[in-house]
Amino acid sequence: MVKIGNIELPEFPLLLAPMEDVSDPPFRRLCKTHGADMMYSEFISSEGLIRDAIKSRMKLDIFDYERPVGIQIFGGDEEAMALSSKIVSTVKPDLVDINFGCPVKKVVCKGAGAGVLKDVDLMVRLTKAVIRSTDLPVTVKTRLGWDESSINIDEVAERLQDIGVQALTIHARTRAQMYKGHADWSHIARVKNNPRITMPIFGNGDIDSPEKALKYKNEYGIDGIMIGRAAIGYPWIFNEIKHYFKTGEHLPAPTVTDRVEAARNHLMWSMEWKGERLGIVEMRRHYTNYFKGIHSFKEYKQKLVTTDEPENLFAIMKEIEQVYAGYEFV
Repeated sequence: MVKIGNIELPEFPLLLAPMEDVSDPPFRRLCKTHGADMMYSEFISSEGLIRDAIKSRMKLDIFDYERPVGIQIFGGDEEAMALSSKIVSTVKPDLVDINFGCPVKKVVCKGAGAGVLKDVDLMVRLTKAVIRSTDLPVTVKTRLGWDESSINIDEVAERLQDIGVQALTIHARTRAQMYKGHADWSHIARVKNNPRITMPIFGNGDIDSPEKALKYKNEYGIDGIMIGRAAIGYPWIFNEIKHYFKTGEHLPAPTVTDRVEAARNHLMWSMEWKGERLGIVEMRRHYTNYFKGIHSFKEYKQKLVTTDEPENLFAIMKEIEQVYAGYEFV
């Protein structure tokens, strides 16, 4: 069993990564249904929360069926991080997570996200500010370092644990790599094998199959795995990995009916949470992922991304289910 504060997770938990414009309540609900053990909100700007930005406040929405769930914040100012931590605590998530890993330029330029990797002293001060401002467990997600010549994850892990961080997720790339190139998990293994490190260490980066999940579990000795991009349009990956761990066998691949059901639920829950119009519009980015691999699908994709009425969208999905019944994915 893995523990983060009072949160008890399974022996080798599978975590859903916080992803901007993806990890909202409807998507998290879908991943929870398909086996995710713990999830996080989209990352939330500490300054946005303090300014009462509507989009930032919406990201604080969590629901009991999601638990355990963490809310992730980012920022480069100690006072703002402390105050946003207090605001986050009022909605009673299970933990507060700090993002020191986002490589996007607009975040890094503000001295936040992966930008903090250049200044470990600042990272420690920002983290202390959050820990002092909440009674919830505080965890961190970060990267190996700024670039190949400045990998500092060993120092980061020790110093964060020393001030009270209760779990660390490491994306096995540098900021310079963004999401490209090879994710080098050997650095994560080195942190995990450091006798000084007692907090759970979760690995993130490039896990996209049950085989790879098992290989990395055995090879690198981490406490759990965080899955991000591989779950987009494919929430089944969590239960597939768990089944493979137990049996060494693959679950049957999701059928067209399974995919339609997932897309339908995702749309329905998005409309419930965001309102009909916004739910329909923001769902459009997901259809390609749900129906990836279906040949001659262009016509239906065009219909899905241009239709504005819920009943017509559900009718299109029903037609997809009928037309492609029995379709075998390669």
